[in-house]
Amino acid sequence: MTGPFHDPACALPSPAAMAGALREALPQFRQVDWVEQTGSTNADLLTRARRAGGPPDRPWLLGTHLQSQGRGRAGRTWQNRVGANLMFSCVFDVFLPARQLPTLAPLIGMATCQALRTRLDPRHRPRLTMKWPNDLLWDQAKLAGILIESTRSGTAQATDHHLIIIGMGLNLEDARALSQSLDRRIADWAEVAADDPAAARATAADLAACAARSWYDALNHATAQGFADLPARYAEVDGLAGRMLDVLDDGRLRHTGAACGIDADGRLLLRNADGVQAVSVGEISVRLQR
Repeated sequence: MTGPFHDPACALPSPAAMAGALREALPQFRQVDWVEQTGSTNADLLTRARRAGGPPDRPWLLGTHLQSQGRGRAGRTWQNRVGANLMFSCVFDVFLPARQLPTLAPLIGMATCQALRTRLDPRHRPRLTMKWPNDLLWDQAKLAGILIESTRSGTAQATDHHLIIIGMGLNLEDARALSQSLDRRIADWAEVAADDPAAARATAADLAACAARSWYDALNHATAQGFADLPARYAEVDGLAGRMLDVLDDGRLRHTGAACGIDADGRLLLRNADGVQAVSVGEISVRLQR
């Protein structure tokens, strides 16, 4: 086999080695585990958080080499095999009004994209972008997906205390096979590393720690400072800016227009003949350039 992630320095290490590397890289995380296989890391952390007694000792991180019931946005199944994907979830205590929780999707997507760009040579960083609300793209092909779920803490005393579970699946390899099975172009980190020596030096633990740390910092920043600076930060990684989009909801066309960023509530902004429309839900379809 060939490719960056078959090199011993870059291959997905054993679960114990992965957990050890992440515990060292993430001292602010109270619990870090990596297992050989599980159903869903998001579901496991949700169950663990709900049954845990006493004061919260989060954040926690749980990763796995294989998920049998992994989920993406809109209930999609996450396709994976051992070594082909980097899959992990984190749970955080967040103190925000419930109305602001939807803003976390673009916030976390933006933070992850900016963080992973630091693992690239500066000249290649613009190739790593974000598709609202939180997909990561390499040359406009999906590289990673993020799923964010929330629930009330069982020990919560304050009305704004929520548990936020963030799960990410990043393609390490197998993009060609995925592209064929899904009938759309998919990217993987092996492709990134083939073009960028800096990316080739990043280990699986580096990538997971980089993303998890960015989530921790982004949530702390939002809690303390709010979301006023989100539109400007999003613009730095916006992979949809200026592109003509269709927004579908339950298979029906709801909006169409040219993407022009997001607002401070994290809503996608579309410009059309009726002015600027703010979109909070829907599947994004990018129109083919003619």
